[in-house]
Amino acid sequence: MDSTAINAQNKTAIYFMPGMAANSLIFEKLRFDPHFFECYYLEWLEPNKNESLKDYCKRLAEAIQHKNPVLIGVSFGGIIVQEIAKLIKVQQVVIISSVKDPSEFPWRMKLARKYKLYHLFPTRYINFIERISKKIVSSKKIVHRIDMYQKYLTVRSNNYLKWAFKNTIEWTNDHPVSNIIHIHGSKDHIFPVNRIKDAIILKNATHILILLQAKWINENLPELLKKNGLHENNLD
Repeated sequence: MDSTAINAQNKTAIYFMPGMAANSLIFEKLRFDPHFFECYYLEWLEPNKNESLKDYCKRLAEAIQHKNPVLIGVSFGGIIVQEIAKLIKVQQVVIISSVKDPSEFPWRMKLARKYKLYHLFPTRYINFIERISKKIVSSKKIVHRIDMYQKYLTVRSNNYLKWAFKNTIEWTNDHPVSNIIHIHGSKDHIFPVNRIKDAIILKNATHILILLQAKWINENLPELLKKNGLHENNLD
């Protein structure tokens, strides 16, 4: 067997799962050493009618073609990779700007869960509000932010959004996955840091740290994986 084949066998497969409504472009700033890692990107599927979170994750897992991969998920994608890790054997789960169980939800999400308020979320108006806002605002910062939303948040069917909100709010995680690497921002406005436990906290980082703190992730995540026992010979 030649050295190229040996190197390919020794590489670690990483599968990335984007956040709610996002596409895999949110990972475009990540750069992992290709000598040691092979990166693959999962995309959201359109949910079937009344599809459970478990059944949805089974369908997503069909796209994972490697044994014992690393799964990295952002926000709701972090919940998804935890559920996939209950279905297949994985080396490591990494969640970014996400939660490990419902106890880390903010109070407003717990309220929505108790009273099933996710049914009231106006998913069909998201695109309309975004277009109108861009026309009437004068702030370049806000316009730039809307441009980012339009680039990265492209999964917007009413069916998908309703399913995603419902399954986020109703997530129970009765059988937690152990040994999770959790990276979180100190200024995350979706999942406030005061409820987050056992995480690596990045100072002043927000919910979109996957874009704004990509350099930190590129420099530190391989070492974090090594410390958690991920094929140390591959990462030396």
